[in-house]
Amino acid sequence: MSNPPVPRADRPSRSRAARLLALTAAVTGTLVGATVALAPTASAGTTLGASAAEKGRYFGAAVAANKLSDSTYVGILNREFNSVTPENEMKIDATEPQQGQFTFTNADRIVNHARSNGMKVRGHTLAWHSQQPGWMQNMSGTALRQAMLNHVTQVATYYRGKIDSWDVVNEAFADGSTGARRDSNLQRTGNDWIEAAFRAARAADPNAKLCYNDYNTDDWTHAKTQAVYRMVQDFKQRGVPIDCVGLQSHFNNQSPYPSNYRTTLSSFAALGVDVQITELDIEGASADTYRRVVEDCLAVARCNGITVWGIRDTDSWRSSQNPLLFDGSGNKKPAYTAVLNALNGGATPPPSTTPPPSTPPPSTPPPGPGGCSATVSLQTWTGGFVATVRVTAGSSGTNGWAVNLTLPGGVSLVNTWNATPSANSGAVRFSNVSYNGRLGAGQTTEFGFQANGNAGGLTPTCSAS
Repeated sequence: MSNPPVPRADRPSRSRAARLLALTAAVTGTLVGATVALAPTASAGTTLGASAAEKGRYFGAAVAANKLSDSTYVGILNREFNSVTPENEMKIDATEPQQGQFTFTNADRIVNHARSNGMKVRGHTLAWHSQQPGWMQNMSGTALRQAMLNHVTQVATYYRGKIDSWDVVNEAFADGSTGARRDSNLQRTGNDWIEAAFRAARAADPNAKLCYNDYNTDDWTHAKTQAVYRMVQDFKQRGVPIDCVGLQSHFNNQSPYPSNYRTTLSSFAALGVDVQITELDIEGASADTYRRVVEDCLAVARCNGITVWGIRDTDSWRSSQNPLLFDGSGNKKPAYTAVLNALNGGATPPPSTTPPPSTPPPSTPPPGPGGCSATVSLQTWTGGFVATVRVTAGSSGTNGWAVNLTLPGGVSLVNTWNATPSANSGAVRFSNVSYNGRLGAGQTTEFGFQANGNAGGLTPTCSAS
């Protein structure tokens, strides 16, 4: 049921580039000074960061310390963004290259630049199976567990009070259809390692938001997405400190933007956590796809920020795909305009007018029963399925709606999002929740549910108030 995973062969290039830069600095003994310039005052609605701030959100970029000497790069950064994420400078190999010996020089350059320009900082990342220094790669068992917890504690303590959100754990689930944890040296220390990392991070930096971050978790029907959802649900139920979920959202031809992306965002948010789009880039920089991603985030109250992974195409870890909002020369691309328009609410449509009586009525389908209609689409596998139900308002709009479905014998609900079910089996009435009951004429909304058993034929009927 899973799309082919995002090809990861190019992911290590970020790591190799970071190591080459570190090696160069070590050999030459030089370090280029950071350009620290006050960001120009932006009028609301004219830049990405200012427009996002109007909506109570941030719009950020991944930043490399060595690029802070590039005036074009820094000019765009200071003008357009109100949040930064260090690309490699806070990862384990960068901050603890030798066990117990911490270095924060390059990470500090990014943090200090951001804070001097009034930007938030996302910390990335405290615990990860990748980009571990050699000493950690060679550890296992209790020694590794303690080393990991010490790393989380030391780094989070060092930056206490300076970080808005931490990616505490990164990419801990496997791709594919199993929903299993990734087999890594950290996972082999015990299945509670993620929980232990979050508890250590909370103790070290109690006011920062603590996030779980992963890729290929954009499509709600994927087993990996569902596995992360179940982990977050479990953490919230047991009081494990988790405040946010990060969706990397690296979209390309092998892993495209899914039509149920908004369902994914709203379903995680319904667990009581913030949702952050943390590493957004889109192959070819489709303006339409960028627009949809922003609109989806704005539609979910707890989607509180978007970060693009780089500034110009030439800064991207997948530069050959031209995936960002600015070209290599720093010029705004059509995707930039689409994002800005989406943040600003898009163009204002002309006012509608009521046609005179002699005008024939438009040839739109009649409203469904009670002023709305419903359709259902299914994603099935052996022993279970996910149903996505689209509700469309009739000509009068709705103040509330309900969809009736009869589940086949032997089918029971596992979870539901964007609606409240009246029962877990048999005849079920799904009612709107507080934020999606009011629909204008012809507007749509979606809800969904996961169930055990075989879907069979599902025929929804809709009623509106």
